[in-house]
Amino acid sequence: MENFINNAPFIVVLLCLIVGFVFLVKGADLFVEGSSSVAKRFKVPSLIIGLTIVAMGTSLPETAVSVAASIAHNNTLAVSNVTGSNIFNLMVVIGVCALMTPVVVDGASLKRDFPFSMICAILLLVMGTIGMTLGRVDGIILLGCFAGYIFYLIRHTLKQNRQSSDEEVDEIPLISMPKAVIFILIGAVGIAVGGDVVVDSASRIAIDLGMSQTLVGLTIVSIGTSLPELVTSIVAYPNYEVDQPDRGYFAFDVKKDLVYRALVEKGCVGDVVRPVPLDADGLLPLNIHTFDIDTFILEDSQIKRVDLLDVEKRPYLSLTFTAPVVGLWSPPTRNAPFVCIEPWYGRCDRVDYTGEYKDRNWVWHLEPGELFDASYTIEIAGA
Repeated sequence: MENFINNAPFIVVLLCLIVGFVFLVKGADLFVEGSSSVAKRFKVPSLIIGLTIVAMGTSLPETAVSVAASIAHNNTLAVSNVTGSNIFNLMVVIGVCALMTPVVVDGASLKRDFPFSMICAILLLVMGTIGMTLGRVDGIILLGCFAGYIFYLIRHTLKQNRQSSDEEVDEIPLISMPKAVIFILIGAVGIAVGGDVVVDSASRIAIDLGMSQTLVGLTIVSIGTSLPELVTSIVAYPNYEVDQPDRGYFAFDVKKDLVYRALVEKGCVGDVVRPVPLDADGLLPLNIHTFDIDTFILEDSQIKRVDLLDVEKRPYLSLTFTAPVVGLWSPPTRNAPFVCIEPWYGRCDRVDYTGEYKDRNWVWHLEPGELFDASYTIEIAGA
């Protein structure tokens, strides 16, 4: 591959660079999916899979490129790729997310993750300054620090999980063992081939354009290998953290005296009417226990608008509707990363209802020629 790239036209080299990035990203996805499924089949908890295999999956492209560059004795590209990727993640990835919506900084990250990142950066700076080289001992120290950090994260999160009464949300897809093995093999090959192609292409581009290996690593290569982090960060909004109890708020066009019914048996609504637990600002706090009752069913056109706010009480989404009933729900005791706002023109049966269908609550009857008019409007902040 190196000989082909060195002798190919410049436009072909650019295409090879793009293909290499595709191999890296897709290979990492397949490798993570296959490895996660295999780990799940061996009864490894989803929590540990998420903190190890899945969490490190987005960094596989950087790892592959830097390792391939190091093996090829292109240490300048290896180091500049890592440095450039971190700069890109901190400045561009966070910057793009902040442009799309305000990014809430988790307090736990400020106290735990940020200081550890600073310590690692300082440690790497000191090691690199001493003798201006990094050897096997330095590598062992850095890998040991990473292993210790992962061990601490797993232990800390497992402790929090035991203290919580919520069930574990299993989001690891389970695929057949042969398919998982194929994914792992194809992913590993994709990562290896993609890493080699990116390194060879980047080296050729640097020579043709008269650029240093450092500049290519800090720009082209680091941006390409950081694309998984950028895509993941954009898709992951709005700031869902599985170990964060507070998720945001519901705001309504009515601030007090709201009442609701709840589902009590086999999807049927109960007869008991309860007050909606609004706070002092007239908001319904959303946390891991809000939907322990399953569903808030607000009837009789009490409200015509629901706003979803983030934890800082900034609007994210608004729904205006004409329906006389609205259901607010999320899977109970599942710690799910979503909530549902559903305007209803009908409603489920009452418990023990034995009457006819036409006599159910909230059944609409239209005379011949009569029109049924309904509408709703969804507004997304910043859209």
